[in-house]
Amino acid sequence: MHALSIPTWIIHISSVVEWLVAIWLIWTYGDVTQNKSWRWLSLAMLPLLISAMCAITWHFFDNPPQLEWMVTLQAFMTVVGNTTVWLAAWWIWRQHKAAQEGTA
Repeated sequence: MHALSIPTWIIHISSVVEWLVAIWLIWTYGDVTQNKSWRWLSLAMLPLLISAMCAITWHFFDNPPQLEWMVTLQAFMTVVGNTTVWLAAWWIWRQHKAAQEGTA
């Protein structure tokens, strides 16, 4: 745990907590608005949460060479997460556009 300073740990942990809250809020928004496409966004955010947890785990154990595979997993999950969030955002936009055209 000596690899990072206390303020850096605070930022890392609070970012993960913030991400969890954002996932929950987006899911709740989908429930409240009865727009299930928002649930896809909250699910699409999970790979990025996994990526963050890989980074925290690696740092928690002082960046050992035995866990370097976690760096690769983190990078992979970041790519997957960025792609899934993009697709979910596109799906929300598409659903919104379709709903507007249906009422026009």
